[in-house]
Amino acid sequence: MQFATRLDNVETSAIRELFKLLGKPGIISFAGGFPDSAMFDVEGLKEASAKALAEEPGGALQYGATEGYEPLRAQLSAFMKGKGVEVAPDGLIVTTGSQQALDLLGKTLISPGDKVIVEGPTFLATIQCFRLYGAQLISAPIDAEGVQVDRLEQLIVEHKPKFVYLIPTFGNPSGAMLSLERRKKVLELAVKHDTVIVEDDPYGDLYFGKAPPPSILSLTKEVPGSRERVVHCGSLSKVLSPGLRIGWMIAPPELLAKATMCKQFSDAHTSTFAQATAAQYLKSGRMPDTLAHVRKVYAERAAAMGAALKRELGDAISFTQPGGGLFFWARLTGAKGKLADANVLAQRAIEKGVAFVPGAPFFAEKPDLATLRLSFATANVEKIEEGIARLGAAL
Repeated sequence: MQFATRLDNVETSAIRELFKLLGKPGIISFAGGFPDSAMFDVEGLKEASAKALAEEPGGALQYGATEGYEPLRAQLSAFMKGKGVEVAPDGLIVTTGSQQALDLLGKTLISPGDKVIVEGPTFLATIQCFRLYGAQLISAPIDAEGVQVDRLEQLIVEHKPKFVYLIPTFGNPSGAMLSLERRKKVLELAVKHDTVIVEDDPYGDLYFGKAPPPSILSLTKEVPGSRERVVHCGSLSKVLSPGLRIGWMIAPPELLAKATMCKQFSDAHTSTFAQATAAQYLKSGRMPDTLAHVRKVYAERAAAMGAALKRELGDAISFTQPGGGLFFWARLTGAKGKLADANVLAQRAIEKGVAFVPGAPFFAEKPDLATLRLSFATANVEKIEEGIARLGAAL
């Protein structure tokens, strides 16, 4: 078969390929980016789905508006208000996970050859999605405080990108949190250089101690002229259930209109039953307790992983302890003759019964082969300690 030439620029996800190797009995996996299914509020979701069917079965089971189920849009508006963002229900559209929001951005904004700035490293699916539409991706370096804004400005001036894509709060894979000062600077750059900023925020509610700085979208009220240059993508996947496939996009009206048109061509609308269930769940008031529980469990697991990495790998690895999210981003130092190539370590680790994701695929350009991503979300403390011990033995 002769496939579309756009497929020439993309490859199968390295993470998906890795999962083919995880059938070995007894393997401990730190590879996935999934929330722990034991954290799902099953009873709350049962009640929500039952109420959705009891109160408005037609709305839950029938075709719906492409923009989203109106009661859910109202609940998401209230949810965002609780995070400092004033947005009317018609100022957002519901997407099939935040992944679809990225696809809609590709469809509406990217023409072949357009330049897009992303973080280095960034979400692997973002790299694949934007390249599918022909984008030339430019990497902006990051550190523990997120994207380095001075370098970002240089890249904006040099490349004049269609937009800049950031995961500012507990990024995937970096776990980095963009500081308040840098968030404001990003908005100032957006206005100064008339550049669109895409804020992807699936992890912002998963903080372990002190809450993170306000979202970039929330801070637009402090930087005149910046609101119309910011697109915000949110998701319930990491905090409630990925199976619902509920995400949303907040954007200027003209972009929402184009995105809605493209979504209509793709899937007509996100599952109305899933939307009605999510609306009832948010309305129930159970989300704060659910988030508190999830934060507590993940905080314990992150602390255990950090301690185990220091104990078992010592100066052979460097990392910053994450303050939230699902991931550790680490780098092999090669100290005392230990391995400095994460791809080689990944193969050895599988043999020892533990899995992680090498960091190279998360870079749009100039991959760092010494980096790796470890997720603590789906393993309990005992499994984390055993898995990191196995990783140390593989090193």
